[in-house]
Amino acid sequence: MSESNAATSMTGSTAPPMGAKLGSQLSIMMFLQYAIWGAWLPLMYTFLSTHRGFTGSQIGMMFMVGGVGAILAPFVAGQIADRYFNTEKFLGISHLVGAVLVWQLSWVDSYGGFLTFALIYSLVYSPTLALTNSLAFHHMPDRDRDFGRVRLWGTIGWICVGIGIGQYLAFNHTPADATVEVQNAAQAAGIASAFKLSAILGGIMGIYCFLLPATPPNKTVKKNAALEAVSEIRKQPLLTLFILAVPISCIHQFYFVHTAPFLGTFQNKLASDINNIFGVGGGGLMTIGQMSELVVLAILPFFAKRLTRKTLLGVGIIAYALRMFLFAYVESLPFAPIVTLVTGVALHGVCFGCFIFVAFMVVDEETTGDIRASAQSLFNLVIIGIGTIVGSLIAGYVAEAATGADKKMNYHMLFSVPMWAAVGCLVILIAMYPGGRRVPKHPD
Repeated sequence: MSESNAATSMTGSTAPPMGAKLGSQLSIMMFLQYAIWGAWLPLMYTFLSTHRGFTGSQIGMMFMVGGVGAILAPFVAGQIADRYFNTEKFLGISHLVGAVLVWQLSWVDSYGGFLTFALIYSLVYSPTLALTNSLAFHHMPDRDRDFGRVRLWGTIGWICVGIGIGQYLAFNHTPADATVEVQNAAQAAGIASAFKLSAILGGIMGIYCFLLPATPPNKTVKKNAALEAVSEIRKQPLLTLFILAVPISCIHQFYFVHTAPFLGTFQNKLASDINNIFGVGGGGLMTIGQMSELVVLAILPFFAKRLTRKTLLGVGIIAYALRMFLFAYVESLPFAPIVTLVTGVALHGVCFGCFIFVAFMVVDEETTGDIRASAQSLFNLVIIGIGTIVGSLIAGYVAEAATGADKKMNYHMLFSVPMWAAVGCLVILIAMYPGGRRVPKHPD
């Protein structure tokens, strides 16, 4: 896309339409990419605490190692995909290796063994998150118009596996006449199947990646792509965006670590119709957030052409604060708890769409052509790497402080911390992020 066409796309695209074949290829890629991850991530805390019996600090380490791969990704995967190796081939090999590794998590019961396999899997899987974005951006005629309709299939994949696992647990690991404690233990044991499902999907994805459009490296430039990307993010607006990404990803970690068990404390009190639809364990109910993503991603191209990136990012941060407010005060607000909870979970779509999704677009727009994959991986480093590590430490510390002598969690205290953190992020955005529209830097 030329710079003139890129500028035009903000108000009305003149780029040719994306072909049906390309659209289908990229959509299936996104579906599998996020189904692999969504099969187990929301349920891992319950699996490790209830079934494996790991301590809070040990579980914190499990979530922390998920960020290690994202930290190394820009300096390994981004460099290879940008300069030396076709992106689709790198993705294929990574997912085939990852399928073997994630299967091991279903049966390894020692802390050291689980931590080791989780770490290696993080090193293999994390780079693929940014590289699927990079591959899609490379082939799309118009990012504003096309990326949303492709990326939403990743959300659909997350929803399908989330509800599927929830229903599997409800029908196969919920003894009808047992106590709640026995049911919880049986459901936690059944989560092992989520890792097996992830492995099967990873094998399918690995084979499928070799059928994706060829995305060759740029061999004309010999400088280190990751170092060049670092030099570009030192400039505005990327500087502010990367600064905000750390606390925002920490807030994200509070959501993904604690929301499923938080919802689970209410699900036993809800009407059976809710569990019949979403299953049990909290993970299925969390897919309401992904459903809202579908709506947000579907309408976002309309707003992306009419609102500035700063405005959209601000809306996303406000949604983060509001969601944590609803969780923290669920029992104090003049609404039925189920209404408050569903509204809070549904805000995830606005959080993701208006901040994370738009942020990846900004990174693509504000970097030059030959280092975009490394820039995407660097942002992935902050969101999934540094943010995950710091967020896991903070979430673990706050959770420990919010746990009373009776071992019950004070969710008001737990969720108030990320709520006020989001308010602080909004202040930083307003003060530092440049306003107005900007013309993308890269020429294609």
